[in-house]
Amino acid sequence: MAAAADGLGSIAIDTTQLNMSVTDPTAWATAMNNLGMVPVGLAGQQLVTDSICVSGFDPSLSMMTGITPINPMIPGMGLVPPPPPTDVPVVKEIIHCKSCTLFPPNPNLPPPSTRERPPGCKTVFVGGLPENATEEIIQEVFEQCGDITAIRKSKKNFCHIRFAEEFMVDKAIYLSGYRMRLGSSTDKKDSGRLHVDFAQARDDFYEWECKQRMLAREERHRRKMEEDRLRPPSPPAIMHYSEHEAALLAEKLKDDSKFSEAITVLLTWIERGEVNRRSANQFYSMVQSANSHVRRLMNEKAAHEQEMEQAKESFKNALTGILTQFEQIVAVFNASTRQKAWDHFSKAQRKNIDIWRKHSEELRNAHSEQLMGIRREEEMEMSDDDSGDNPSKKLRVDESALAAQAYALKEENDSLRWQLDAYRNEVELLKQEKGQLFRTEESLTKDQQLQFLQQTMQGMQQQLLSIQEELNNKKSELEQAKEEQTHTQAVLKVLQEQLKSAKELAEINGHDESQANVPMSDTLGRNQAVSISTWS
Repeated sequence: MAAAADGLGSIAIDTTQLNMSVTDPTAWATAMNNLGMVPVGLAGQQLVTDSICVSGFDPSLSMMTGITPINPMIPGMGLVPPPPPTDVPVVKEIIHCKSCTLFPPNPNLPPPSTRERPPGCKTVFVGGLPENATEEIIQEVFEQCGDITAIRKSKKNFCHIRFAEEFMVDKAIYLSGYRMRLGSSTDKKDSGRLHVDFAQARDDFYEWECKQRMLAREERHRRKMEEDRLRPPSPPAIMHYSEHEAALLAEKLKDDSKFSEAITVLLTWIERGEVNRRSANQFYSMVQSANSHVRRLMNEKAAHEQEMEQAKESFKNALTGILTQFEQIVAVFNASTRQKAWDHFSKAQRKNIDIWRKHSEELRNAHSEQLMGIRREEEMEMSDDDSGDNPSKKLRVDESALAAQAYALKEENDSLRWQLDAYRNEVELLKQEKGQLFRTEESLTKDQQLQFLQQTMQGMQQQLLSIQEELNNKKSELEQAKEEQTHTQAVLKVLQEQLKSAKELAEINGHDESQANVPMSDTLGRNQAVSISTWS
């Protein structure tokens, strides 16, 4: 009861909004003498707001399936507001009804005691009623707490009231301790002190059990849904082998769209041990159908490889076009830096043109390196593809690759030389303009760039010399291989002539085939020995 009173103590009624005329001077005097409060009529108004009364949920229920339900009344769950501080007194006010008046108890007295609340309680015991109180007056008073489903009044001064919802019981408990007076009479039969307490009813407990079962079912369903969501998906069930299913599977194996599903079923049947003498021919035909898809897969792979090669080729062509345009842009910048046009630009314009030129050259060099990398990859792929061929073809491919690389290096060397010439011209122009003693930062940076380009050109020349030496070595190896090939062809011709002469000699002597093989092999052996001795 104390907890209920503390919870309800936070409800403040604004007296300014409930302006009603005081028609009972006795009620006014009692309020002034006993409590010092202005009486307020609250006919038809709820005593406690619905937001602080939430249906209970018993956490100690042991009849469920081991699932501990959640109690919404636990502090911190966010369903009920926190209780008010205990040191704040509960302020109750006079309640006026049509047939009676309810006077609040003395706030200095301890709150009325209540029994332990039964689970799912919707019924209250009301004692201390006036002897002349009728069922209509009781309903008028307690209707302010909520919808009443049943009132069972006894011949004595008590009754049982059953509400529609559990939170309405808390509102009814709030009236415990109020003094009830019928009309303006002072007779003892028309007055009484109310005592409202929790009552235990079988209907309430049955409804509460049903609600707990429903909540447990919902909790089990929620947990099952969560487990099903987190559980990895199981593979689809494979049907058992039968002649009908085997015929359907053979048709699916011939369909490209259903081949993946059908090959899984075929593999499962074979692993289960469904192959026997009776079904061996049918399984062999299905395996043969699976083998027929190998050619299709190879054709698909070849088509995708062709698409990839076309994409690479288009990318290389686009990159080549971009590189050509970069070369033209750099040529424009180089032409702008010559004296004929350079003198007509302002200092800020020259600075911007120089920055743009440097940026374009960096981009041009990056794109050229990327294009050279693509060409090197293509050459490496060609060398890998031709590794199983004869050595002469391999040497030929290496020679062509080296020639292409040497040509590319030559082009790059020429472009670097042209850039060096352009930088030299710029340096000479700057020296002529500003002289040897007044060298600006721009000339210093150009000198550094000139030195850097000279170093790079020397490195490229050294690389070109090493490639040329390697190319000469490859040429010498190729010539040696050609000489060995011609030598083997001459040996082969000599052996063929010796074989012909041996056959003619055997025909002249008239020996049989078995006897002619021995001297012919001997003669061949002698002739080979003679030829080997002559070669050595």
